[in-house]
Amino acid sequence: MSSLKSAAPPAPTKREFDPEIKDVASYIHNTPIDSELAFDTARWVFVDTLGCGLKALEFQQCKNILGPVVPGTIVPNGTKIPGTNYQLDPVLGAFNIGAMIRWLDFNDCWLAAEWGHPSDNLGAILATADWISRTNRAGGKLGNGKILKVRDVLEAMIRAHEIQGCMALENSFNKVGLDHVVLVKLASTAVVAKMMGLTEAQTRDAVSQAWVDGQSMRTYRHSPNTMSRKSWAAGDACEKAVNLVLKVLRGEGGMPTVLSAPTWGFYDVNFGGKPFKFQRPYGSYVMENVLFKVSYPAEFHSQTAVEAAQRLNKKLKAMGKTAEDIDHVVNRTHEACIRIIDKQFKPMENFADRDHCVQYMVATMFVFNRLEATDYPDDSEAANSALVESLRQRISCVEDPQFTKDYHDPEKRTISNALTVTLKDGTVLEEEVVEAPLGHRLRREEAKPEILAKYKRHLGPHFPAEHVDKLVALAQDGKTLDAMDVDEYVDLYVKN
Repeated sequence: MSSLKSAAPPAPTKREFDPEIKDVASYIHNTPIDSELAFDTARWVFVDTLGCGLKALEFQQCKNILGPVVPGTIVPNGTKIPGTNYQLDPVLGAFNIGAMIRWLDFNDCWLAAEWGHPSDNLGAILATADWISRTNRAGGKLGNGKILKVRDVLEAMIRAHEIQGCMALENSFNKVGLDHVVLVKLASTAVVAKMMGLTEAQTRDAVSQAWVDGQSMRTYRHSPNTMSRKSWAAGDACEKAVNLVLKVLRGEGGMPTVLSAPTWGFYDVNFGGKPFKFQRPYGSYVMENVLFKVSYPAEFHSQTAVEAAQRLNKKLKAMGKTAEDIDHVVNRTHEACIRIIDKQFKPMENFADRDHCVQYMVATMFVFNRLEATDYPDDSEAANSALVESLRQRISCVEDPQFTKDYHDPEKRTISNALTVTLKDGTVLEEEVVEAPLGHRLRREEAKPEILAKYKRHLGPHFPAEHVDKLVALAQDGKTLDAMDVDEYVDLYVKN
């Protein structure tokens, strides 16, 4: 008999970590963040993201998945969950905060070869920072014994945005069927590792664990399987990130060539054998250029289309016309819009279908001159409107290659849509083009009052007017906000 032989290549005597992993760990531990623009933007992202989480608590389906595993459990010095009375371990706390943040698709956005929402990482960051601070205040020694400030949270957000966003610039996980929350897990693992006091070497270990961890498939975002998991997938990634860091903190090692190992590494198993590409070194570029969702709780590739429809409504009103007079609409758009949310004839089966269908969102704006989170549930007025459904199927999308090129241009990063409306009497309205949504860097100053108003609206149902005013004032006082202890700031959002 012939002897059995392993098919695996022999391991090198000394294994260096993949450079992609070393670069992330080095950035976390050795690169200072000195951009005041990044910190200023991070403050706006911080309060906007917390507001989005509070808004999600108005929806029972979101509340159903929150809280402790065993009802009534209160973890001593644990993470407090904004808008609730829950106090949880940091792992489950990261899931709770992450799920709230992402539930309504209303927090910030980053669009490139891969799409995503970098503020999803706040689930892991805030849960960890709050737990560390409460534990250390009680005499613990987590993360070198510090009680963290809001400024520390902002810096962690800048770094998480940068890791997720720079990875997304040139690397498309969606094209191999993986969901963008893989990058939330990566970024959250890296920043939480430093917060918990891990060394640069331990951070490499933790990051390698994030890459080997099973990655989420995108099927829950696409027909025929679109469903609510897309709303808690980021919370799941935050939860796993914190859990993996805790394991490394307790002595678990890493896998130096988890990306590049032949046959069994991430590249060969999940990425067609191709290594990652990078456009720029890690700094603070992503936070400085991140997109805010200001006007509409809608998948970001639709934002400018909905804004164009709102502008066209004014023209229709001036003509004495309404949505009932529209024969059909053509949306000149970019490739990503077509690939993700072009669902002209697909049945709208649930909330997740509707907030990821450009035709539904545009039709709702034309019919009701609004697009709100309450327009997506099965029992909503829009979901049951025969006119919305009819018009939705008369809105078609066509790609403009220049729009697609501008979408990927680092100097532009526009998300263009252009609507041409043809009325039933044959009249063709002038095309309405919107290239940059209100939350774009090019419109940032214009957006800030609206971001603040959005935050205030989201606070309103949860707290007395006096407390809302206090939080809104604090959001505008960067110096005071930065200097606050994290746990004391979180206490301002807790309900008894």
